[in-house]
Amino acid sequence: MIEMRVMGIAIDTRTGNPIVVLNDVDNRKALPIWIGSAEASSIIRKIENLKVIRPMTHDLMINFIKAAGYDIEKVEINDVDNETYYSTVYASNRDGKVLEVDARPSDAIALALRAEAPIYVTENVLADGSVTCDAQKDEEEAQEFRNFVQNLKPSDFERLLKENGDSDS
Repeated sequence: MIEMRVMGIAIDTRTGNPIVVLNDVDNRKALPIWIGSAEASSIIRKIENLKVIRPMTHDLMINFIKAAGYDIEKVEINDVDNETYYSTVYASNRDGKVLEVDARPSDAIALALRAEAPIYVTENVLADGSVTCDAQKDEEEAQEFRNFVQNLKPSDFERLLKENGDSDS
């Protein structure tokens, strides 16, 4: 699991639909997820600390969760299938009981922001949908790996086996 943060809301210039953009903590990867307008509005309100007179939907959900004696511990965006993302909200109570609730990522993110809970993304989701934010650093690491592979010698493997104990004997 990779911890992510909400970078902001963007608008798809082709469709006009909102996109929530998550960044990893090192700002190396960004994960864009297309969401609905209501969820985008909810996320923006929390990011910008805009106050409303009455609780909106995600505020109400947080109020219900807290009234039931639970706190949101974390959110996981854990699968993607045909460009549809899936997530789970984890909530726990004082007795240690943990609830796992299936949710749309947009709702899960809106709840996580209000609960100040971490947002995690599985590596398979990042591999499928993320874009690089630091192409230069990625290229440097790729070149470093190519250099490492080009300089490998059979004796390097022999030495490694001796150091770690030959498991085939």
